Amino acid sequence: MPMNIAIDGPVGAGKSSIADQVAARLRILHLDTGAMYRALALQVLREGIDPGDEAAVCDCCERADVAVRYEDGAQRTLLFGEDVSGLIRTGEVSAAASRVSSWPAVRARMVRAQQALAAQADMLIDGRDIGTRVLEHAPVKIYLTATAEERARRRYMQQLERGDMTPYEQVLRELNARDAQDMSRATDPLRQAEDAVLVDSTEMTPQQVVDTIVAIVEEAYGKQ
Repeated sequence: MPMNIAIDGPVGAGKSSIADQVAARLRILHLDTGAMYRALALQVLREGIDPGDEAAVCDCCERADVAVRYEDGAQRTLLFGEDVSGLIRTGEVSAAASRVSSWPAVRARMVRAQQALAAQADMLIDGRDIGTRVLEHAPVKIYLTATAEERARRRYMQQLERGDMTPYEQVLRELNARDAQDMSRATDPLRQAEDAVLVDSTEMTPQQVVDTIVAIVEEAYGKQ
């Protein structure tokens, strides 16, 4: 059986960057499921579809060719063969991804794809329903979070580095709105799995978070 590790948590918790480092330490692959939803959201926007139009979004999902490949252990997200890894991190795509990921047919298709990938190789998967839906029986489940204010501060600083001058107050409002949407959706809402370990990174450095998660994995699987 492949090693499967699930990391869930709200937007801005640093799941992707932390998961990258943990996977590198463990020498396994990291699947960023959020990037898959973002790629679909990008296609929805490109086609001029309203992310709130369930029928149109689900039709787009059936047609969209979303895939991942790994280069030097890092995930690249592909849309119809185009590497869109650098195009799916905007606020507009993020907001659209939250909407399109709420539709049951979209989530069902993505979950099947994610489970198929996890069955093939040792893999760490991060997202919002990994421990509760995608990898329900994973021996290691982590719920990574931080206060809304700290998560908004981190996102604000990341956006500044990219030249995005969106005010912190707006970033915080958008983050709180995303939290509400993710936690209240009817299908696979964001929540901590009953058997997940809570890791609150508010007062932790990234290295401390990585060390904490690696220690949890090593306790479950033994040292790699």
